[in-house]
Amino acid sequence: MTPPDVSGVLDAGVPDALPGTPLAAALARGPLVLDGGLSNQLVAQGCDLSDELWSARLLADDPAQIEAAHTAYVQAGAQVLITAGYQATFEGFAKRGVRREETAALLRRSVELARRAAVRAEREVWVAASVGPYGAMLADGSEYRGRYGLSVAELERFHRPRIEVLAGAGPDVLALETVPDADEARALLQAVRGCGVPVWLSYSVEGGATRAGQPLAEAFAVAAGNDQVIAVGVNCCAPGDADRAVEIAARVTGKPVVVYPNSGEGWDARAKGWRGRATFDPARVAVWRAAGARIVGGCCRVGPERIAELAALLEKQ
Repeated sequence: MTPPDVSGVLDAGVPDALPGTPLAAALARGPLVLDGGLSNQLVAQGCDLSDELWSARLLADDPAQIEAAHTAYVQAGAQVLITAGYQATFEGFAKRGVRREETAALLRRSVELARRAAVRAEREVWVAASVGPYGAMLADGSEYRGRYGLSVAELERFHRPRIEVLAGAGPDVLALETVPDADEARALLQAVRGCGVPVWLSYSVEGGATRAGQPLAEAFAVAAGNDQVIAVGVNCCAPGDADRAVEIAARVTGKPVVVYPNSGEGWDARAKGWRGRATFDPARVAVWRAAGARIVGGCCRVGPERIAELAALLEKQ
């Protein structure tokens, strides 16, 4: 990948967003539909995501594909869009020779692309700037283990510069997502202090624990009492693991819950392909909503068709 030309960031500019309802206030009115997996939609559009930067590479190489993917989810009924910043970091782009100021422009671009799709919708759509875990930058699967051997202070120093840039781009919320470890959650919550943007905190879980093995009640307690956190929950997990997690998140924190699991298929790292049966059922939304879910969508392998089904079900409830 050659260093990108980010002098203009987006040639066509970003349409002005009209003043809207803060996301926290919207959640008080009822549940919102989140989008699905950005990566699977990009693959469906013909994009090659085999690079270690994953979808973040397209911020430099083909941003129009990212905007098109966001638009597909808006058309499916999504009311909240997560940006393509999950694997976009200063360190990751530096490995490709991209300078810090250019990386900062790409991080801002991730928010701008989602905002373009949002403001062109015929309804209010919110933008969540993705902040992935430290392990996503390593591109070795360690975000599904946590426990990187770094202190909370070291993790905070890693996350803060990216968070400052993303917050300055004007998202409605920062999505601290796929967090495998309560220690990294603490670091992230320290890193967002004073940034002026609300956040949600979403763990990746397995069974009744974080990927690092902490009990979910202990992990969610990290966000209890933090007014900057407007929602807590889980993502990038098996749909069945989300059921109990939603109830625990609501009970421990008293906050609205965000839930967006994977399709239920498993990733075969050796064969580099998905295996097993999809178990994501939009009808689960009734259970999640009753337990306290207020932002509901999908993660890996959950595409626009499923999000459209979920949106239709929520509209009837």
